[in-house]
Amino acid sequence: MSVEAYGPSSQTLTFLDTEEAELLGADTQGSEFEFTDFTLPSQTQTPPGPGQAGPAQGQGPPGAGQGAPGPLEAQVNGPDGILQNGAVDENVAKTSQLLAELNFEEDEEDTYYTKDLPVHACSYCGIHDPACVVYCNTSKKWFCNGRGNTSGSHIVNHLVRAKCKEVTLHKDGPLGETVLECYNCGCRNVFLLGFIPAKADSVVVLLCRQPCASQSSLKDINWDSSQWQPLIQDRCFLSWLVKIPSEQEQLRARQITAQQINKLEELWKENPSATLEDLEKPGVDEEPQHVLLRYEDAYQYQNIFGPLVKLEADYDKKLKESQTQDNITVRWDLGLNKKRIAYFTLPKTDSGFFSPLSFADMRLMQGDEICLRYKGDLAPLWKGIGHVIKVPDNYGDEIAIELRSSVGAPVEVTHNFQVDFVWKSTSFDRMQSALKTFAVDETSVSGYIYHKLLGHEVEDVIIKCQLPKRFTAQGLPDLNHSQVYAVKTVLQRPLSLIQGPPGTGKTVTSATIVYHLARQGNGPVLVCAPSNIAVDQLTEKIHQTGLKVVRLCAKSREAIDSPVSFLALHNQIRNMDSMPELQKLQQLKDETGELSSADEKRYRALKRTAERELLM
Repeated sequence: MSVEAYGPSSQTLTFLDTEEAELLGADTQGSEFEFTDFTLPSQTQTPPGPGQAGPAQGQGPPGAGQGAPGPLEAQVNGPDGILQNGAVDENVAKTSQLLAELNFEEDEEDTYYTKDLPVHACSYCGIHDPACVVYCNTSKKWFCNGRGNTSGSHIVNHLVRAKCKEVTLHKDGPLGETVLECYNCGCRNVFLLGFIPAKADSVVVLLCRQPCASQSSLKDINWDSSQWQPLIQDRCFLSWLVKIPSEQEQLRARQITAQQINKLEELWKENPSATLEDLEKPGVDEEPQHVLLRYEDAYQYQNIFGPLVKLEADYDKKLKESQTQDNITVRWDLGLNKKRIAYFTLPKTDSGFFSPLSFADMRLMQGDEICLRYKGDLAPLWKGIGHVIKVPDNYGDEIAIELRSSVGAPVEVTHNFQVDFVWKSTSFDRMQSALKTFAVDETSVSGYIYHKLLGHEVEDVIIKCQLPKRFTAQGLPDLNHSQVYAVKTVLQRPLSLIQGPPGTGKTVTSATIVYHLARQGNGPVLVCAPSNIAVDQLTEKIHQTGLKVVRLCAKSREAIDSPVSFLALHNQIRNMDSMPELQKLQQLKDETGELSSADEKRYRALKRTAERELLM
């Protein structure tokens, strides 16, 4: 490459031959290189400007005498070759004092989003341009329409995570203080809202997707419903509605990750005034241990899964106890068992959703306990506990509870009731108890299952058994090849997993397996499932095979009707002809509601005997 390539101001490089020793030789230890003193530049000196020479050695700051020593000038080698420290210590002290008097100011731009922000600043990032922020009517917080480090805008992120739907624009924004709602029906669910441009005027009309935007009556109005578009697109509000902050504004804003947003939203559920700084407090950001593929022992297994079960229990409890509903209207009825039944419907929002969370979020099931209170003035204050016997379905949105006791129930009034959802820890307590037993007792399960649960390598075990000649069980549909293979494999393995999409016959296959296990004569077979509906379906299929089946259920579900209610333990005890004394006591209890202490004691003893007889 030529020298000209570096520009006209480049200098020509000259390379010296190594044989020119006289040019390269240097005696750095010679006497001519000895020096007796040196000078450190003063900390208060003004650096030389362009074209100016720096201060000469020994020159002090402006105002000092010519040639006088500067503040940090020191004689290194004194007359006796000893370092003179007095001047150095004094000058160091003076310099420290001068440094202490200096005031360093932070760049205003660096502190723009960390200083005191206005009330309408985004609760995530701090952006506070009135045209860019939106107010959440439910959480009472402001959020911007910028994405930051997330996949959607901050306002949409919050609405989704907090399950909120109603917003208001800022009063100083282009559209003023506006609550977004449907022009036709007043629906405020922003996830259902959209706009239609008017045909004649340069205006837009906000309409909800269903039913207003699809009504045929719109054809008679000056709107074209085919041009309806949602207000939220690509996880952001439309820019003409809420301005999107510029890239520069978002870079200057407080940076927040999606993980921090999740933790902040969870923190707001307990402390609505919490800030991003609160996440840094001890104990707030603690993550549970991750599950493993292999565990050293059962103690490690319990230490990892125990906190996870507690987290789920705390969340479920918080969810249930937060579902208090006021201003409930009750319809009273009397059940066939002479117990009082209360029917009510949860209030709905304008969008048609249950408030404040959807019915699915509440996880309400038959058998759950509910506390019903009367808070009006037409009758004395009252509180009653009952269990759910009906949940919303395709035939209606009513919830029905059967009261434990109807004493004092204000059946003459129907308004001003309150509903509290009672949380029960039974299932979570059982899981924690099982984990503790598993940790301290290796014999609580078989050795094969013990090591399988811990992820240890275990030799394949083949159970020797007499396989049936015909795998299809009586009373059930014929099995196909994959179902036969599944039944055959399960009968020969201590632990099996059957998977398949809906409609592939998993329930029939499971009932067939239970049929063959019971026919082997190794004792009763316990069948469990994750839900009461699944247990009822299995009970029905197994009963079709001709096996003796007893359906066990919680006491709170004894009054709930199902296709297999006649197989429930309490109903089979009622119908036992072999114990007429028990039947008489049961009839007396149904009629009077209670028994004498002696009759109650006798009733319980007979009932335990009947249970043992049925379960053998």
